[in-house]
Amino acid sequence: MLLRDVGYGDVDAYVRMRCDPFMMAELGGPLPREGMAAKVGRDVRRAAADTDWIKMIVPDGVEPGVVAGTVTLWAHEDGGERISEIGWMVLPEFQGRGLGKQGVRALLELAREDGRWGPVHACPATTNGPSNGICRGLGFRLLGERDVTFAGRLLRTNHWVLET
Repeated sequence: MLLRDVGYGDVDAYVRMRCDPFMMAELGGPLPREGMAAKVGRDVRRAAADTDWIKMIVPDGVEPGVVAGTVTLWAHEDGGERISEIGWMVLPEFQGRGLGKQGVRALLELAREDGRWGPVHACPATTNGPSNGICRGLGFRLLGERDVTFAGRLLRTNHWVLET
């Protein structure tokens, strides 16, 4: 497994992850296909500017075009405080292989080395057992439940934090 920056050629992977009812079941349902190319463009620019870390999870380093999912680290305002948050998605055919956990662990290690991110928060849906398991398994501390807005949708999530 390796991580690489998102690229303009990742539109199809974004559509498969964000526009699919199964993939988006824990995030309020699928997003429209329109706008995915623009979303990839924004993400490529953010990754290039080094403001957000938007990584594609590549299961086999021999074929960098094959993508298993994404793992992203970004900073944003939350209740008047600037926090760092991590999120991930793994395509169905790659689920259950530990690639999500490996990708999250690898990005957290980079964040520790970098030193600018501080405590890292994660907010998987309360009903998302695999993602909550990744948080638990990587040593995140559960702060409780909270409501989070994602893509204009209100989601009930577990709020985890990890000191980096």
